[in-house]
Amino acid sequence: MKKPKWVIEKEQSKRASAAETVWLFGLHAVRDALLNPRRERLRLVVTLNAQSKLEDAIAASGMEPEISDPRKFAAPIDPDSVHQGAALEVKPLDWGSLDDVALGGDRGDKAGPARLLLLDRVTDPHNVGAILRSSEVFGALAVIGVQRHSAPETGALAKTASGALERQPYLRVRNLADTMGRLKEMGYLVLGLAGEAETSIEDALEGKRDRPVALVLGAEGPGLRERTRETCDALVRIDAAGGFGSLNVSNAAAVALYAARGQLRS
Repeated sequence: MKKPKWVIEKEQSKRASAAETVWLFGLHAVRDALLNPRRERLRLVVTLNAQSKLEDAIAASGMEPEISDPRKFAAPIDPDSVHQGAALEVKPLDWGSLDDVALGGDRGDKAGPARLLLLDRVTDPHNVGAILRSSEVFGALAVIGVQRHSAPETGALAKTASGALERQPYLRVRNLADTMGRLKEMGYLVLGLAGEAETSIEDALEGKRDRPVALVLGAEGPGLRERTRETCDALVRIDAAGGFGSLNVSNAAAVALYAARGQLRS
């Protein structure tokens, strides 16, 4: 019996995912990946100078580095990449399912009610990397993007994240609206950021800061898609001084997380 087209495509996608590898570069990104027990590491290329700076992390990882001439760096990365003499081939991280992450199975030392960031087609790896840094700083459980229309795990993203990619869950889901619906079932309050919204984040959370909250941000320019907006519990804005209120999406994510910080329990 011939397999349906969707079954064949799903199997092909799984095989491609299993074969996928990522080249991380830069001292911070490589060091943190070497020290991350979750990482499956395949190949390490360093210059002598970078090797000396990463000596402890290399020893901890148990990897045998390949020493490369800085003028003819051997790793297959963009020649314009600021690699600082270090590149590491790895498998993408697996953070588990949405339920695993959103229900806070491993919250570590993150205090207070859960906070999540959802990205509606934010494709720039530098923005996503910066958002991961802010997400870690402000104690969010995870950053969640759309599988086909969000920045994948890349060396540029990891370098901008400056190590946060190794510690901060980054999930990419098939359908954002369905994910938002599932979060609502878990008890999350889902708030979408929109410049024209009449309610501020602080006002929307008045008396509700003990609830888990998911903040949804759209791409710069288009903003949130129509179905995303309709699925939110409410649209909210970041209060701005004066008439100019536009923020880069990574800056908006940081401000929104700070504004939505939960009430810590004593």
